[in-house]
Amino acid sequence: MESNYTETLRVDSMDQFIQLFGVKDENVELIRRELDVDIRAQGDEIHISGDSEKARVAHQVLTRLLSIIAQGEAIDKTRIRYAIELAAEGNADRIDEIMRDVIAITYKGRPVKCKTLGQKQYVEAIRKNACVFSEGPAGTGKTYLAIAMAVVALKNKDIEKIILTRPAVEAGEKLGFLPGDLQQKVDPYLRPLYDALNDMMGLDAFQRLSERGAIEVAPLAYMRGRTLNDAFIILDEAQNTTSEQMKMFLTRMGANSKMVINGDVSQIDLPAGKMSGLVEAMRVLREVEGIGMVTLTHKDVVRHELVQAIVKAYEKYKKAAPAPAPRRFRRDTL
Repeated sequence: MESNYTETLRVDSMDQFIQLFGVKDENVELIRRELDVDIRAQGDEIHISGDSEKARVAHQVLTRLLSIIAQGEAIDKTRIRYAIELAAEGNADRIDEIMRDVIAITYKGRPVKCKTLGQKQYVEAIRKNACVFSEGPAGTGKTYLAIAMAVVALKNKDIEKIILTRPAVEAGEKLGFLPGDLQQKVDPYLRPLYDALNDMMGLDAFQRLSERGAIEVAPLAYMRGRTLNDAFIILDEAQNTTSEQMKMFLTRMGANSKMVINGDVSQIDLPAGKMSGLVEAMRVLREVEGIGMVTLTHKDVVRHELVQAIVKAYEKYKKAAPAPAPRRFRRDTL
């Protein structure tokens, strides 16, 4: 390979230069460090030099990042690292592809878009299937994207109500000591769902729709005995359902309804000896037509860049560590 290869990239405006390079050149410094290339600005051009293959990858990354900036989107370290990974894998043309599809608009006017290919696959699975299982670590957008799609479906009158639910794992043990009625006792478990809804539609609209019965946020136990028609139903933290609870939930599905089941099998809090309903369902239903299954990884984490590093470090540690001795909580894997 050539060791002194140079690629040149032209930038249209100073504003694009500023956004691309970042504060104190931190964005470009990240690319320099990750790909071991030299990147210098001269006039309206950027010169990239180093190993030929790495310089080409850096050129592709910078070109795609400029395209994202031109679309009015911000770039950060997480997005830059993901762009480098895609370009290194030969998927540079897909870096800005994931930014084209606006899933929803928040009540503040902010567009909600996929930020990774895994998220794009997840959204497409929800669009194509009546029932979707999504498994992956915290921060991958499983709940938020599903709620965004549910809100759009409600606004378009494709459904009549949104139902959000999650298991309250400690309900039989600790919640009895908390003050208030049952709804007040389980509200802490449902808070992440409330937060996502408030972000999507604003507190006032959420409260109005809740009072009309168009939005329901309830613990999983409230689903028993019901048939849920014309609804977008999201089960969150599904790794903490038992086999019986999962079967009960899945059989609630009625006409013109869609179900999304999310969970993280690395955070199962069931008592020892209890099979996770999510793990079992993803094994049992994998070949059933009309059911989509998506697995997200640390690459799809879109929270603070440190969250991605933490998830990746734990994955690496678990692969390298010897099998653990029996513990209080079972950690099933797919």
